[in-house]
Amino acid sequence: MQLFYNSEISTETKQITFDKIESKHIVRVLRKKENDVLKITNGKGFLFDVKISFANDKKCLAEVIKYEEKPKPWQYYLHIAIAPTKLNDRIEWFLEKATEIGIDEITPIICSNSERRIVKLERFEKIIQSAMKQSLKFTLPKLNAPIKLKDFINQDFEGQACIAHCEPQANKNLLQSVVKPAQKTTLLIGPEGDFSSEEIKKCLEKNMIPISLGESRLRTETAGLVAVNIVSFINQ
Repeated sequence: MQLFYNSEISTETKQITFDKIESKHIVRVLRKKENDVLKITNGKGFLFDVKISFANDKKCLAEVIKYEEKPKPWQYYLHIAIAPTKLNDRIEWFLEKATEIGIDEITPIICSNSERRIVKLERFEKIIQSAMKQSLKFTLPKLNAPIKLKDFINQDFEGQACIAHCEPQANKNLLQSVVKPAQKTTLLIGPEGDFSSEEIKKCLEKNMIPISLGESRLRTETAGLVAVNIVSFINQ
């Protein structure tokens, strides 16, 4: 299935106009023509069938012929708050793979040891959209604006909030003793160099659960993906 994404399409939409870039892709690259049917998701749990009514590489038009609700296949809600990596391609890899596996919300957090403090949200959003389409999912993960860790933890978390770090007190194993199926989980992943001792202390004062992701010392993006995969496995 070739899946397209359009955030504006809804159950009330009768006709859709593709922008110039998508029109060119549909008509010139995919060689679609009038009366061909395309599949579109709005990233909100719906799949639409639209029939091309005007196949032009600058302005392609299509009529909505049917739609169906496509609930996400997992019952849990996973929010990963992760420190952006020094190299952009590493955090982008995490975004892509986490979306393919199943994640609901992502927040870039800026920490004391963060080597990258500027985030290109538009680029991140495109990567998430592409991964959603490639993996044939119909719910787009929510991407939040970057926020300082000290501000992020000053909120009320629904469900469980955990912090993964490398200091000795992180003695709880995520797989065995913390995460349970079908619950909401917020999980913090620190930067290269880990969270500072003061940051860990502040998180624990907020009743966050210290957890370990295993014996190996993992890169930030690897730790994030391991956490996503564990939560997905628990919910199988």
